[in-house]
Amino acid sequence: MIKLFNLVDKKRSVTDLSEAELIALAISAEEDDARIYRAYASRLRDQYPENAAQFDEMALEEDGHRQALITLYKMRFGDEIPLMRREYVKGFPPIRTDWMSLELNLETAREHARAMERTAEAFYVEAAKRSSDADTRKLLGDLAAAEAGHVQAAGQVFQSNDETELEDKEARRSFILSYVQPGLAGLIDGSVSTLAPIFAAAFATGNTYSTFLVGLSASLGAGISMGLTEYIADDGVISGRGSPIARGIITGLMTTIGGLGHALPYLITDFWTATIVAIIVVFIELGVITYVQHKYMETPWMKASLQVLIGGALVLAVGILIGSA
Repeated sequence: MIKLFNLVDKKRSVTDLSEAELIALAISAEEDDARIYRAYASRLRDQYPENAAQFDEMALEEDGHRQALITLYKMRFGDEIPLMRREYVKGFPPIRTDWMSLELNLETAREHARAMERTAEAFYVEAAKRSSDADTRKLLGDLAAAEAGHVQAAGQVFQSNDETELEDKEARRSFILSYVQPGLAGLIDGSVSTLAPIFAAAFATGNTYSTFLVGLSASLGAGISMGLTEYIADDGVISGRGSPIARGIITGLMTTIGGLGHALPYLITDFWTATIVAIIVVFIELGVITYVQHKYMETPWMKASLQVLIGGALVLAVGILIGSA
């Protein structure tokens, strides 16, 4: 659970950047993307030479974009380009390093490339809106169109070029980003982070109603904290994750629900009955989390189960040990 006192996000929104900073950010992003495409090409060349050549071509295009941006920057702002990177700005997803994985496959590379180009397109569209210079606005608009073309080129995940399949995949991605990810993050935090205080209170006091009050306060506090964190962390302009208000509400509600699940049994007056029911609810919650991770995040069953069950069991044990001390 992220504390309310730590909610100040030092990242800046893309809407707060100056034109010079926007162009500097675009330069570094194009350089990173070119390197990633070359890494994909290198890893895939032996098995998929034609697709590797496509990634090589995309890397060369990104090099051309970077050169055009540098020329524009020097013409407008001089030779000193400030250090701006995507990780300094809200809304940009973290750069994945799946090209280093021994399990890299063509579909993974294509899907990552599509995500990169969608993010770049959204960034250039927003940056163009904020430019008052005609030449800058034109270049940024042209780059947005180029990145949109790359989305189509990189997005042939299926061997058939079935537009319906691609549209369905895009709709699923949007649903996961806007609803599943925020809800899952909240459910995990609410279910796991509240285990220790609730069971510590239960075994320390032996009083079911006091334990319920601790669980209620922990759940509501965690819900408010996580909801605000989600709202502040990403304005959705670049990431395409939808309204930050909606995501904040979803995250906050699921966090609260996750905590209340094993707090409500302590309304039962008998201590051991309430505790046994609460522990059963905990494992049901962890099972739901595992199912969602497998179904929507495509995490293998075994990996998801081990991550969730081991983590949950450890936190539960900590709460019981502290409460029994």
